[in-house]
Amino acid sequence: MMPEHDQQDFYDAMKLAAQGAADVLRGLSNSDRLLLMCQLSQGEASVAQLEEAVGIHQPTLSQQLGVMRRLKLVETRREGKQIFYRIEDKRVLTLLTTLYDLYCPVQQDGE
Repeated sequence: MMPEHDQQDFYDAMKLAAQGAADVLRGLSNSDRLLLMCQLSQGEASVAQLEEAVGIHQPTLSQQLGVMRRLKLVETRREGKQIFYRIEDKRVLTLLTTLYDLYCPVQQDGE
């Protein structure tokens, strides 16, 4: 059996981890953000590329990207006037892959 102080440390760590997971899931709970994250799971993309790929237009796109930045789901880099987005946490990529496997339709060869 764990000493009481070790058990408290364990529960404190679990509580912190649960809060982090809840923050990620809250960030993915909006269908526009989830769609953007699925697109970014394929690699870095500019705002214009995201708009074209997923069909979410300004100002909704900027609003959702801002939420994703605040939640630390994505990070950015600037190249001239363009801003590029990519997924910040590799654990989120694992989660997105699992969600894709569970919920996205499988495209058959030739379709």
